[in-house]
Amino acid sequence: MTTKPKARKFRIRRTADRLAPRVATSADAAPAAPAAETPPPLQEGLVSSARETATSQNIDDIRREGLTGRELRMARRLAQKYGLAPTSDFDAVRLLRARGIDPFQRANILELVASDGGATPPPPPPTARASAATPPPEGRVQLPQTVPVARQTLPSTEVSPADRRAKEIQEIQRDIGRRRRRRLLLLFSRLAAFVLLPTIVVGYYFYVIATPMYATKSAFLILSADGGSSTGGGLGGLIPSQFATGQDAIATQEYLESKDAMLRLDEELGFRAHFSDPLIDPLQRLDPDASHETAYKLYRKYVKLGYDPTEGVIRMEVSTADPTLSATFSERLIKYAEERVDDLSRQKRDDAVSTAADSLEQAKADRRAAQQMLVALQEGSILDPEGEIASIRSLVNTVELQLQEKELALNIQLNNARPNPARVEALQSEIEILSAELARQKSRLTEATAGESSLASKTAAIQMAQADLATADLVLQSALEAKRQSEIEANKQVRYLTVSVRPLASQDSSYPRAFENTILAFLIFSGIYLLISLTASILREQVSS
Repeated sequence: MTTKPKARKFRIRRTADRLAPRVATSADAAPAAPAAETPPPLQEGLVSSARETATSQNIDDIRREGLTGRELRMARRLAQKYGLAPTSDFDAVRLLRARGIDPFQRANILELVASDGGATPPPPPPTARASAATPPPEGRVQLPQTVPVARQTLPSTEVSPADRRAKEIQEIQRDIGRRRRRRLLLLFSRLAAFVLLPTIVVGYYFYVIATPMYATKSAFLILSADGGSSTGGGLGGLIPSQFATGQDAIATQEYLESKDAMLRLDEELGFRAHFSDPLIDPLQRLDPDASHETAYKLYRKYVKLGYDPTEGVIRMEVSTADPTLSATFSERLIKYAEERVDDLSRQKRDDAVSTAADSLEQAKADRRAAQQMLVALQEGSILDPEGEIASIRSLVNTVELQLQEKELALNIQLNNARPNPARVEALQSEIEILSAELARQKSRLTEATAGESSLASKTAAIQMAQADLATADLVLQSALEAKRQSEIEANKQVRYLTVSVRPLASQDSSYPRAFENTILAFLIFSGIYLLISLTASILREQVSS
């Protein structure tokens, strides 16, 4: 049979073993065939079983066959050709198979193509049913018109529950997709307005507008005179010098960070005048009429100091718009630190020595007073009262011995039978003289040891003055030793500021760090946006609940 070239574009998607034409028996096909046509001969081996026929009657099974759109359209056209009224393309396949017509058989496809081209359609293929052998009416309307004449071919308004459910699910999915796209668009808009745009502005400032600042770094440490602790003792030598001078280092750091240092630097080198220069960008520029507190905040921003207690090093970083001026500021601040260290050590030395000097002067005055008292006592009495009393006592002892000897000799003379009268008178005379001398010497001794003006009282006063003088000598000696020790300790307390890293002018700017600051700004804006969003979501949920 001859067809147009358009018929060659159709592809046969079904094999003969899956959808083979069903052959009816001669008893079933003979009544349904027209009188003018002879039934086609029976074909062996093509009879379909009842199980195969039953499986093709379900639309769900037809859906699962994976038919293409072209095949479904061909099935609908073939159903319209045979006068059927399907509600859908799958229903057309079901109705055709129910009548025993395979819509995908090659003969039916070629017949459909031939009818579209105006040729006479061939007779339908032999099937197992009698209705399948009936040819279509001769007055059918050819395509492209798909509505048969004088026949109700409108599709049914009834939709199966599965189709209705699938349609509702598709509508819900499309609505969810629209909402999701709208929310994503709103999210991107908020992120662009509250995060990206401020980040771009901040990055533009740091990359284009911000004035470059040149940082000068230096490091110095404070050492003691003996290289160790100034506390003394056995434990003091075990303490490293950085711990011994830690208080001095902290005090020096506090001074360099104080307003006093800022005012002194401004007075000598013009700190405020430099940062009030119109060449500096407005955000970093200092108002010429700004207060000391505002200038001090700027000073704390660009003069950074840090103390490392483990190493005892003070690190300083000074940033200015001019690298040479930055190095000059650093050198001047180091000079201020040296002066402060000298003042601190001088005060310690003065405090340590002044007390010892005062004690020495007091000891000298006490010794001088004791010595003057002793001299005054010695001038108002015998030079040696004790010696005088001793001599009197010695004289009394001598007179007593002589008196005893004379009395013994007199007794010997008197014991003789005829004593010598001259000798006895001489002895009696000597005894009287010695007794009188003994009495006189005893009276002298009594007068020397009795009364306020006696030699004994004068001797006691002189001895007390001598004791006071000896005590004053000991106190004076102790004061001299204390002063010497204080001077040694004061020399140990001397502090020296040693600069380990000299300040040098920088060739490249250190600030602003554009990339790091931009990333930091992005993180800050992101965190603020996230915090506000979470707070708004929580409040919305609380209000809605």
